[in-house]
Amino acid sequence: MKKGCYILLLLLCAQFVQAQSVRVKFTTNYGNFTVMLYDETPKHRDMFLAEVKKGTYSHAHFNRVIKNFVIQGGELDDSILLKEKQHPELGAPRFPAEIKPDLFHKRGTLGAGRDDNKEKASYFNQIYFTVGKKYTDAQLDSVEAKTHIKIPAAHREVYKTVGGIPRLDGDYTVFGEITEGYDVVEKISTLPTNKQDVPLLPVKFSVTVLKKKK
Repeated sequence: MKKGCYILLLLLCAQFVQAQSVRVKFTTNYGNFTVMLYDETPKHRDMFLAEVKKGTYSHAHFNRVIKNFVIQGGELDDSILLKEKQHPELGAPRFPAEIKPDLFHKRGTLGAGRDDNKEKASYFNQIYFTVGKKYTDAQLDSVEAKTHIKIPAAHREVYKTVGGIPRLDGDYTVFGEITEGYDVVEKISTLPTNKQDVPLLPVKFSVTVLKKKK
């Protein structure tokens, strides 16, 4: 991508960040970071805010940590699925997907966890942050061949210069991104874990709403 086009992309991204209406603060025992929720995914934005209000993300844990991939918080898949199996009368509540082509898994994005349901619907109480890595054009070509999804040129440039996880695009709802303190997430992503990717020492976090425009 030519230098002028890249600068234009950065300016458009900056305008996009300023336009969003809600920011939240993650307070962890490894530091704090700020997250902007996307207005382009209003249902997930509001669902997440409702869960914050309920206390779902008060004294919660990042309980799955994989270097160069993601840090995941909230309830684990095994716990959710076991609860649903033990109490079939409660059903298996999922939140309808809001997968948008322009919202992709660049470094620092917030996504909603899910199981393998064919609708790609989200859990109500599981989130993750993208860590990922930087990609070469050859590696991105390989991702396209495996996923059968064309990666837009602008997204390619971000994956090459900033990093992320392109193979997740189109499969999970991305509904926010970190605006300050990404280094905290990166620090957490390198913590030692057991064979199940659970941190050896607890990583606790709580979420508070910082800004919500009327």
